[in-house]
Amino acid sequence: MPSFVLSREEELYWLALKLVPGLGTRTSGKLLDRFRTPQAIFRASRTELEAAGVNGAVAQSIASGITFEDAAAQHDKMAEAEAVVITMGDPRYPQLLREIFDPPVLLFARGRVELLQSLAVAVVGTRRPTPYGLAVAERLAGDLAHAGLTISSGMARGVDSAAHKGTLAAGGDTIAVLGCGVDVVYPSENRRLAAELAVKGLIISEFPMGAIAFPQNFPIRNRIISGISLGVLVVEGAQYSGSAITAKLAMDQGREVFAVPGNITNKLAWGPNLLIKQGAKLVQDWNDVVSELPAESRRHLIDKGRQKILAGEGASAGSEAASLLGDPVSELGNVARRLLESLQVDVAVHLDDLLEKIEDTSPSELIAALFELEMLGLVKQLPGKNFVKVW
Repeated sequence: MPSFVLSREEELYWLALKLVPGLGTRTSGKLLDRFRTPQAIFRASRTELEAAGVNGAVAQSIASGITFEDAAAQHDKMAEAEAVVITMGDPRYPQLLREIFDPPVLLFARGRVELLQSLAVAVVGTRRPTPYGLAVAERLAGDLAHAGLTISSGMARGVDSAAHKGTLAAGGDTIAVLGCGVDVVYPSENRRLAAELAVKGLIISEFPMGAIAFPQNFPIRNRIISGISLGVLVVEGAQYSGSAITAKLAMDQGREVFAVPGNITNKLAWGPNLLIKQGAKLVQDWNDVVSELPAESRRHLIDKGRQKILAGEGASAGSEAASLLGDPVSELGNVARRLLESLQVDVAVHLDDLLEKIEDTSPSELIAALFELEMLGLVKQLPGKNFVKVW
């Protein structure tokens, strides 16, 4: 990828264009098609701008250059947060995103910008998932990342966060697309996750630095999640949820849509189950996703996997998996083994209920066994002293 560095002046022009009040994404794109550069747009007369389809008030804002002061403030905030701007003229701008109906004229980015050129699949779902939904999102995201795909999502609480965490735990690549500025952590409990993503993954947004996460921002950002991805995998979500909106956008953009089936009595399964009825690919494991990708993308993943094996990465990952699935289970004590048999992947069990189920065991023995299982990665603790088996 050739280097592409904007001068400070050029960046200010792009930022000033982004900040013009009332100038939408589509109109910005049309102006760039016509005038080629932001500098030429700001040099154009009000008459020329109106002839290009800009209304009088917006044309006046452009001609007056009132947004350059804000652009300079944005530039300072970017430097403080170690963020960069990726414009439509930048070769690092994702090619898939260029092809959607209303691509953003620029992206703010923190982290590994090279991930914008990788093959990505989105994993999205409800903010209030069941234990099953959390387990599925973590497992599938980790498996898809291990297969060489970058996992994109929105860093919202619930399924999105689980997808990012599952990817990072597998040593994979992940992109978070925010509905706020890349220097704003939303939700606030994801502060540690955001810090990790800014180093090991990538955080992007079309919203300016410091922008607050308004509710109307999220449907807007969803088109970017699907836009940078080859397909969208919906784990859990109600019929009219944000993940359903992302799936609809993916269909409109010509992307593959995947869904994990759920219990028909659970309202959070209505979204993915309906998508499957409408033709989305039913997903039981990572290969259900990979097998539907374009042949060229599959060849790229095979080549990437071959390089990892030659570099010795595959062997270490395999030995880690073997150590989790093999020897530790056989060496478990009686209490830990009985606990593992009592726990389920899809239903959280409270500590008090476990004490009743596992008879002839003191609370201290039970807690010690749970701790042992957690350390081995076989059990996960959820809020409220609830526990589930790791899938």
